[in-house]
Amino acid sequence: MEPKTIVKDKFFIVIRGKSRKGFCRGCIGRVEAETPSGELMGLLYSGGSNAGSAKSGGIVRREDTYPLTRHQAQLLLFVSSISKRLELLCNPQLFSAICELSQDDLVVVKHKKGHMPGLVKNLMQIGRKENKDDLQMLGFEVESVDNDHNLSSKKPAPLPLFSAADIVQVVPSYSVPLGLHWKDGQCGGLNKKAVTRINSMPNIGSHARQLRENHTEQSVIRSQTLSTSPLPLEVGSMVEVVSNTGITVYGVVRWLGVPVGKDNEWAGIELDYEVNGCSDGKYGSQRYFTCKGSRALFVPITKCSPDSRFFHSSTERVTLKPTETTPVPPVEDSEEDAPPIPESEALSLFVGRMKGIQGHINSCYLDATLFSLFSSAVTLDNICQKPADTEQHITCTLRKIVNRLRRQGFVPAQSVMNFRTQLGCDTFKTEEKDPEEFITVLFQKVLCMEPLLKLKSRCESSQGAYTFQIFLEKEQMRQIPTVQQLLDTSCMSGDLKFEEMPSCLMVQMPRFGNKYKMFSHIIPSTELDITDLLYNSSRQCFICGHLAEYECLQCLPDRKLQPGRVKQYCTTCNTQVHTHPSRQGHSPTALAVPADVTSDTPLPRHMMQLFAVLCIQTSHYVSFVKFGPDPHSWLFFDSMADRCGDDKHGYNIPEIRACPELGDFLSQPEEELARANPTQAPELVRRLLCDSYMFLYQNPAKPLSKSSHQEP
Repeated sequence: MEPKTIVKDKFFIVIRGKSRKGFCRGCIGRVEAETPSGELMGLLYSGGSNAGSAKSGGIVRREDTYPLTRHQAQLLLFVSSISKRLELLCNPQLFSAICELSQDDLVVVKHKKGHMPGLVKNLMQIGRKENKDDLQMLGFEVESVDNDHNLSSKKPAPLPLFSAADIVQVVPSYSVPLGLHWKDGQCGGLNKKAVTRINSMPNIGSHARQLRENHTEQSVIRSQTLSTSPLPLEVGSMVEVVSNTGITVYGVVRWLGVPVGKDNEWAGIELDYEVNGCSDGKYGSQRYFTCKGSRALFVPITKCSPDSRFFHSSTERVTLKPTETTPVPPVEDSEEDAPPIPESEALSLFVGRMKGIQGHINSCYLDATLFSLFSSAVTLDNICQKPADTEQHITCTLRKIVNRLRRQGFVPAQSVMNFRTQLGCDTFKTEEKDPEEFITVLFQKVLCMEPLLKLKSRCESSQGAYTFQIFLEKEQMRQIPTVQQLLDTSCMSGDLKFEEMPSCLMVQMPRFGNKYKMFSHIIPSTELDITDLLYNSSRQCFICGHLAEYECLQCLPDRKLQPGRVKQYCTTCNTQVHTHPSRQGHSPTALAVPADVTSDTPLPRHMMQLFAVLCIQTSHYVSFVKFGPDPHSWLFFDSMADRCGDDKHGYNIPEIRACPELGDFLSQPEEELARANPTQAPELVRRLLCDSYMFLYQNPAKPLSKSSHQEP
């Protein structure tokens, strides 16, 4: 059967897959025909000096491509860096705005001196069209503006050319008249390419004029609406602020309050990009939140307006056109498995919007769990390496997700939806699940691993588990317990011990979704001491430090003996402690003491390190992840921090934020943490204390490996 010929021009960019018959990742092509099996046969537009020239490209799978309009293809063709082309596709809102740029629109471009505001003056056609199949590149001539928002007074000079990837922000200048005076002609070349001014920019016809008129009318309506009925702003609101020079900047509210030395309410805003004069979250000498340097802007709240790019009211919703589908970010195919991200590189790779794992259809439980387990954990490094030929296809899918996360810092929703589909249960595809359900399926069915925990009681054989659920009575604990106290009390109350030191310990708090939680706040233990919870392990006397021979459950809540901590004693201390009238009714249990251990033998402590915390608030899971040994190396991840468009055509915007303030809080002594008022803590610290659902600990000295795998 012959391939079906395509009449109308259809362009595409290759976003995944290995090089195949001329096409490789990042290449731009034009569809010539489509095979019955759904493969595309097309022309390839090469890079470099022959960027506009077409040559036979061969065949590429449709699922490995993303469709482009002619105009989009021309803009991307001028972006010489493959990675920057694909990165631009990951920012659909910005790319869409760049495609609709008109003369005198205000933009911010990357410049050798930093970020520069300027006015778009011309759309430039680059390269010579020597035959009908050639595709000329498109770039922008941008004229800088000075601080007074006027054109620079420097002597006339050829305007610099910028590609679409050089533009970091678009600020439509609705007040600028539409008078367009395009000139045909030649100007200096870029890299010796022919450069031509063309007499029209895309969407400058009646459609663009209507767009401009509609935008102007909507902006007037918005300003009238906001002046009569201001919309309340809160932490997390997307806002815009117009500077004294007329430049509009956009960002997200990270803090609201009255700064030291001020009388009125101000907003601390994390801007979309760096701006000279801004901070990293400090105002004066006081820190109010934390973000990348030169991105924190503090202004009176009266200067803030809801971000007009996403504005919607009860009668108006921002919707995407059917053709404005979410760009699919690139897939990096590599033979090598990516290691966990080093501490020195984590912030630059992860922090920002459209970072982490993109959420879709109740996937937050899975997104937060995958990011927590595989972004930085040292212990889990070996369990998702390149699979053997006999391993399941779903394991390969998971490995690709992990490698993509570690290499590019972003995994699109489609990749995770494919993984959810392969899990084989309809409820995993569309319904909200609990992390512990997913963790059990992940380790047992996908990774084919034995239970991470082996729990043993005195009277029963060992039982396997992948997570540890805290069970206890609220009366056994003080009002704000630590994770260490909860684990000790739960194990002692249930007469449970760990048969061996686990590589990974995931401790589930005494709460059930968003409906019930036993404690309003829980203090994280950055280190978990499980020495006294190991079965038949040599332990120290709680009083004198010598070899312990007895353990007492009834002493656990004793307020005179550090309540909540496991109590074990040598023979002498056991006798003395239980002569007290309040303890004479206790029934200490004898411990098994190894024959080769003497009373003065030094006994090591067995510690585990906190590397992530899963949290839930109003049925939505997020996570905190520690990405290095520095106490301040913490990230906050939300796979659905924001949304672009409506429920039908829109998509979720994941976000990762640095939160070193968490390290400041957790570095305090346990006594001070117990006395702290959680309601007065910084936003993310408060969220961690109030919403914690599962704490994840690792033993770096004992990484999980393929030797722990069961046979498929």
